[in-house]
Amino acid sequence: MSLLILDMGSSSVRALLFDDALQLISSAQRHHQFDVSEPSEATAQPEPLRALLEQCIDDVLLHSAANNIRAVAAACFVGNLLGVDADYQPVTPLYTYADSRSADSVEILATMTDHAATLQRTGCRVHTAYHAPKLHWLRTAQPDLFQKVTQWTDFATYCMTGWFGRQVPCSYSVASWSGLLNRETLDWDESWLALLGLSREQFPPLADVTLVQIGLGDTYAARWPALRDVPFLLALGDGAAANIGSGATTADTLALTIGTTAALRRIVNGTPPPVPEGLWAYRVTKDKHLVGGATTEGGNLYQWARSTLNLPEDDVLETALLTNEPGAHGLTLLPLLAGERSPGWWAQANGIMTGLRLGTTPTDILQALMEAVALRLAIIAQQLGHSQRVYAGGGALHRSAAWSQMLADALDVPLYLLATPEVTARGAAILALHTLDGTRLEDVPVPVKTIYEPRVAYRQQWRDMQHAQQQLYDHMRHQNAD
Repeated sequence: MSLLILDMGSSSVRALLFDDALQLISSAQRHHQFDVSEPSEATAQPEPLRALLEQCIDDVLLHSAANNIRAVAAACFVGNLLGVDADYQPVTPLYTYADSRSADSVEILATMTDHAATLQRTGCRVHTAYHAPKLHWLRTAQPDLFQKVTQWTDFATYCMTGWFGRQVPCSYSVASWSGLLNRETLDWDESWLALLGLSREQFPPLADVTLVQIGLGDTYAARWPALRDVPFLLALGDGAAANIGSGATTADTLALTIGTTAALRRIVNGTPPPVPEGLWAYRVTKDKHLVGGATTEGGNLYQWARSTLNLPEDDVLETALLTNEPGAHGLTLLPLLAGERSPGWWAQANGIMTGLRLGTTPTDILQALMEAVALRLAIIAQQLGHSQRVYAGGGALHRSAAWSQMLADALDVPLYLLATPEVTARGAAILALHTLDGTRLEDVPVPVKTIYEPRVAYRQQWRDMQHAQQQLYDHMRHQNAD
């Protein structure tokens, strides 16, 4: 038997076949890019994006293992918003978490809400990454377009509703990334609905991710006969899927993902836990919470440095980074080239570096950038509380053992670099096995490639670097406020 996993990412969409032992059998992928033609814009066109995903499904269904698919599960990049009409046809672009044109609405809504109460009620703050400012901005800036919308939905729910030919619920997991889900009632938040002048009927119904859908509509049953009567799980938020796929399913373990950006998270079971200031809390399932923080910086800074600085070849560079002492370059750096999300949510932030000398080399600057990202993640880890280990994944870490070691040092806990590159898709597959067979998430073996132990000899250097970075951050933010 096999599992079909749909991975709807922010740079590509994929369909993957796994066997019951979580071994990858086959996959198909299509790349895409957000539209950033306007300042602060980050949108996608939902119909072409859905077509790319459907092409991936077409491709993997040609494999012989597709004849015995037992379930379909999905993970989707979250914080996306789409307006559809009464026939469930898109009337707006797909607004993504990275679209920050609603910045003015953030300022307006912040004066109309209690920040602390909103954070604890929804797990999210007022920020351009979430739906409330986007909806306020759209109603103000494009009222004619706003009035054409019958329902505000998300990409995964839009796809599944189209495939089944009936309204499919949005999962609590995906809904929690909107900032509009009430953590206690597991319904669309009444306070936000009243403030925005919207009703819950203008959003999809809600259900747990484990609520399966069976019976494709006629068009897709004819296109994908192998999936006609196969159960589909509702989509899971990609960050939640990554935690499950990494093996970070207990409260004493953190999951770190460094791709284009970075995120550090832990799963907490039971009732909704308090949300630390600067962090967020989303849903994995009805009874599992995801608490953590995400940064705007990660592998994007490495790529920026590689394209901007006159750096040596990768093998020479990696050797230097592994042998250089932390902070020996004398630089203090804020790596906030794309603004800040967690922990300070300073949207107007930018990259700042002090300590440049004539002897500063491109390798010094890159090392300072990588260390600076590690220090920002260390602040999030401190807010999350004690952990025994970090399971880490993402292409940036697999390309650089030096960065993995820096992170182990900065976080001051062992870092387990995962052996599988398919953390998100693997997490969706594990949740499918949990739903179908009752497999305990904690019992699934964690594939580890390398363990990086924190270097005690450098502990003080890292503390000094963090103190210097925090001083620079406080100084620049104070200046900005003036």
